[in-house]
Order: sequence, then structure tokens, then C-alpha cells
Amino acid sequence: MPYPVTPGPDGPPPAYPAYPGWDGSGSVPPAYPGSDGSGSVPPVYPVPAGPAPYGVPGPPPGPGVTPPFAAPPTEGRTMRLWLGLGVAGLAVLLCCGGGVAAVVGLTVSGVEAINEQAQVVAGDYFEAVSNQEFDKAYDFLCDAAQRRESPREFEQRVAEEPEIDSFRIGEVTATNDLIVPVGVTYTSGSRDNLRVRLTQDTRTGALEVCDIT
Repeated sequence: MPYPVTPGPDGPPPAYPAYPGWDGSGSVPPAYPGSDGSGSVPPVYPVPAGPAPYGVPGPPPGPGVTPPFAAPPTEGRTMRLWLGLGVAGLAVLLCCGGGVAAVVGLTVSGVEAINEQAQVVAGDYFEAVSNQEFDKAYDFLCDAAQRRESPREFEQRVAEEPEIDSFRIGEVTATNDLIVPVGVTYTSGSRDNLRVRLTQDTRTGALEVCDIT
């Protein structure tokens, strides 16, 4: 039979279940498992003193309920993300701009170096001719010019030209070849403006005099 329990404030609670294996007949149920079987009454279920604990809170809510702490705001996180992307893009632009500037600087430096070398070669050639150092002047000629005439033929031809008193090297202009303007003053007092065409030797990379007009 159900075990009697003191009613609670909201009415009588549901009865505790009967002893296991007892059909409810008779005045004394069979002994409860664990008793020694000698008494007329079985051991009772342990029941807490006082009224039944009605109004006990249920189990905690499951998934989908509002968490006890508010979720972190996403607006600030999104703003930080875009700010980071903007900073990274600016860094890339600055790096690319610096790279372009470096390439332009190297190109300008290379052109200036070639122009300077062209002026030096043209000046060395005319200095050798004015000093009548024909062998030295012949060494400044390119392969094509040296094939046109031998060192002896070159010396004879240049020796018959007016003697050079002074010369002035102008600014280099670049077309297919490098052209160096040279203003020459002869010992006779006459002057001439010559154009020296330079090419680069394919083996050594040095600039050489190929033609004078």
C-alpha cells in the first residue's frame, strides 16, 4: 500500500509507491529487501521530516535559452576588422610606391652613369688625337671602325686633319646609339662641331667610338 505522507500546503501529494512485489493485500506487507525478515513490520522508507518539499525549482533550462551573460557586441569587432584591413592596404600601397620609386631611381642612376662614361670615352679619344697618340686613340675605336682601316691607315688619315688645340664635350643624346657632341677648336683658330657616335662592345660592355661626323 502507499506509504502515508503529511499533506503539503497545496493539497495532498501523490502517494509514495508501494513496496516492491506487494499486491496491496493484508495488513503487513512482505519484508522489504534488506531486512532480516524477523519483524512483523518491514523497515520503512527514509522520509525527510516535515512536509513534502513542494515548490522545488525544476532543472536548469536547456539549449536555446538566454545565456546568463550578454553576448559580446559584434559592431566593435567589425569596425576593428575593417580598420585592420585598411591599415594593411595602406602598408601595401606604401611598399609598392617605395618599390616604384626605387626602380625609377635605379633607372635614372643607370642613365647618368652611361652618359658620364660616354663623355669620358669621347674626351679620352680627342685628348689622344690632340696629343698625337694615335695608337691610343685607335684603341678607343669599335670593332667595325677598326675593320674599316688598320692602325697605320688611321694614323695617316688623322695626321692629315687640322691639329686640335682644344675641345669641349657636350651633353649626350640617346637614339639607337649614344651621340656625344664635341666642340673643337683647331690651332688655326677655326672651330667645328662634331658628333661622336658610340656603341657598346658586346664582349666587354665598354663604350667605343664608332663614327665621327
